[in-house]
Amino acid sequence: MKTSRPILILGGSGFIGNAIYSELAPFYKTLGTYNNSKAYENNSHFIHFNHENNELLPILREFNPKLIISSLRGDINSQVEVHIYIKEYIQKNDCRIMFISSANVFDSFRHYPSYEYDKTLSKSHYGHFKIKIENQLLNLRTGKYAILRLPMVFGLNSPRTTNIDEALKENIPIEVFPNTIINVNSDIRLSQQVHYIINHQKTGIFHLGSTDLISHYDFIRTLVKKRYKELGIFKQVFTSNTTRYLAVLPKENKLPHYIQPSYEDVLDDLTV
Repeated sequence: MKTSRPILILGGSGFIGNAIYSELAPFYKTLGTYNNSKAYENNSHFIHFNHENNELLPILREFNPKLIISSLRGDINSQVEVHIYIKEYIQKNDCRIMFISSANVFDSFRHYPSYEYDKTLSKSHYGHFKIKIENQLLNLRTGKYAILRLPMVFGLNSPRTTNIDEALKENIPIEVFPNTIINVNSDIRLSQQVHYIINHQKTGIFHLGSTDLISHYDFIRTLVKKRYKELGIFKQVFTSNTTRYLAVLPKENKLPHYIQPSYEDVLDDLTV
């Protein structure tokens, strides 16, 4: 049954935001925002929002969302400012936030996978900005936030997959990282996990990746073989002389087994 107050997905026209929208819309009153895509101009369930230029307050006042799912992209500084405002709004209103974060908040730690309550530390601009937003939201009281840290997410038409499509079409080498150990997720599995967290009113920090690990090179090589029936051409890139982990695994906030995929499940999602 759809709720009277909506779920608002900031960045609902993007790859991850739109996958979540498609999963939630049949069950909840769900709205999304878009920026550049003209495909959503006449869609009454989507609202134009540019976080670099537009005020968020009129949207929040008009629709009074029960939950804000943040899957924004774009200018990093602008995103940080928007989330400071969202935190202040949530403190004063009956509203929660679900923030789509990244495994890159741990990209300074190289020798082991990371768990929910490990200390965050990043050397990358991307990871550092995700940490800044996480730290803002962690100041909210318990029950007001869910932080979802994601590994690499693939889909049938995701940017990562279409880049591989183009590389194979043009006979261009695909860049892979043999000594980087990862876990992965698909847009299908991630959306189901988000649905479960919302439906069961879960809060806190969640690591939403495959239950097992694989090297980046082996995953991409297997994907190419299964999806395209080709061997592919690969450019192996070694970022260090030792094995590096960029993987997020759950320890405290585990979801049910039936929505925790293996990397083989993710590969199956990409080769149907």
